[in-house]
Amino acid sequence: MRIALAQMNPVVGDIEGNKRKIIAWIRRAKRHRADLIAFPELVICGYPAEDLLLKHGFINRCQEAVGEIASEVEGIVAIVGFPRLERILYNSAAVIANGSVAGYADKIDLPNYGVFDEKRYFTSGERVTVVEIDGKRVGVSICEDIWEGNVPRIQASLGMAELLLNISCSPYHIGKGKERHDLMAKRARENKAWVAYLNLVGGQDELVFDGHSIVVDPDGNPIAVGKQFEEDLVIADVEIGSTEKTVESTENAKINLIKVNHIIKKQSSSAKRKIPRQLETIEEIYKALVTGTRDYVRKNGFEKVVVGLSGGIDSSLVAVIASDALGRDKVIGVSMPSRYSSEESISDARKLARAVGIRFMLIDIDKIFQTYLDVLSRVFKGLPQNETEENLQARIRGTILMALSNKFGYMVLTTGNKSELGVGYCTLYGDLAGGYALLKDVPKTMVYELARYRNAKEKVIPESVFIKPPSAELRPNQRDEDSLPPYRILDPILEMYVVKDMSIGEIVKMGYPEEIVVEVVRKVDRSEYKRRQGPPGIRITPRAFGKDRRMPITNLYDGR
Repeated sequence: MRIALAQMNPVVGDIEGNKRKIIAWIRRAKRHRADLIAFPELVICGYPAEDLLLKHGFINRCQEAVGEIASEVEGIVAIVGFPRLERILYNSAAVIANGSVAGYADKIDLPNYGVFDEKRYFTSGERVTVVEIDGKRVGVSICEDIWEGNVPRIQASLGMAELLLNISCSPYHIGKGKERHDLMAKRARENKAWVAYLNLVGGQDELVFDGHSIVVDPDGNPIAVGKQFEEDLVIADVEIGSTEKTVESTENAKINLIKVNHIIKKQSSSAKRKIPRQLETIEEIYKALVTGTRDYVRKNGFEKVVVGLSGGIDSSLVAVIASDALGRDKVIGVSMPSRYSSEESISDARKLARAVGIRFMLIDIDKIFQTYLDVLSRVFKGLPQNETEENLQARIRGTILMALSNKFGYMVLTTGNKSELGVGYCTLYGDLAGGYALLKDVPKTMVYELARYRNAKEKVIPESVFIKPPSAELRPNQRDEDSLPPYRILDPILEMYVVKDMSIGEIVKMGYPEEIVVEVVRKVDRSEYKRRQGPPGIRITPRAFGKDRRMPITNLYDGR
């Protein structure tokens, strides 16, 4: 049987556009003489559709689209994910052949952890699905079903399925691709069956989907692998026999057997596909950031972005990623010096813009800053200057960037990283103001790694940016380490507290000074209100601020 996995990038809510793409991919698979084509989980509506799934009109339109797709399906079997309403709502796959829907496979194991909250919307299916095509049996399951493992076991043992097909929407985080591929090999070996795993690709708000679909033989060996972070049609020939055995059914394992009238094509030659090179970790992260940026900007209808260029490592990396994602003509870099900005920083911002090839603007904010100081002087009389005056500069810059956004239709990309956001080293309504936060889940130490990786391909970030101490330049001789522990200490503490949920005592046992750990934890917890008001950003770690980590703002727990 020749199968095609349509590793597609849908747009949430664009039901008509997604439908047209699905039909086009079906026609493409037919040109490759495929017998079966599969599409990702909930591909009709896009994933995750969140509370759009509570709108009856939205669900009805999704179901109508399935019927419209079915009328285009001849000479091939299509598996299409969509939300199915039958008194209650299911996360389903339509099995389509010969111009009509032959049946449905409903998702049984609904994830309700991390970024997933499917039990808010869906009801678990009751029967495990096996599709019989010309005597060959294919177990169809949806995402979490294959992670839990019970569904494929029933499909292979009681349903006699020799091919286990799983359609999925599995978000990317570092190391997730290898984890998936190892699991698919395990499922193949333990069930003595072929496994075809299909994943979504593209960015959706905070999530990025990396594709990286895979087909493995019963020994767990990969025979076809989808590209990472790119749309792809993965073609593979799987060798499965025909059977006339009756599907077993017990009280504990009901089988939904869907028989499809389709004659498997005889292939003139075997479909052979070169397995693409697995990306190195830092390359993979960089591609995730590029993909997330490209799709968020374009899917939300923006053409250009604007970035505040401070001459530092964070804004430099954001400008380069944006240029790689959208094209250099779509990025505007703005330097906004004040009296505390060094000439070196202004020069570095200009050099970066020139090397990347983006438009550069210089808007001096010192007169505006002085006006603020003059206006507030009577109110602040007798009080020493502190972070209040520092933050005025950040807020002036945020106002200017938003003015450019309003006037010219640019999306503002913020430049804060996970380390700064974690401890609140950022200004509300200042550098937090914007449309998208590329580095929201990227620790400062990783920012340097990514910048070095990109510079190894093409030297665009000035070397001076790498070697000067990080500084917000909001007061004379300011350094980040005046307010924070060194990033080489801060980042591991944040990893343990935010990602791994370790307590203060557990972190101290790892060798970190208690006074530093206590202070970092205090800053993290007290900054939740800031993060809640910041823009969405790309998730690349197993636990990002946002959907993953939902902490109360009003919270007196001390982390012990």
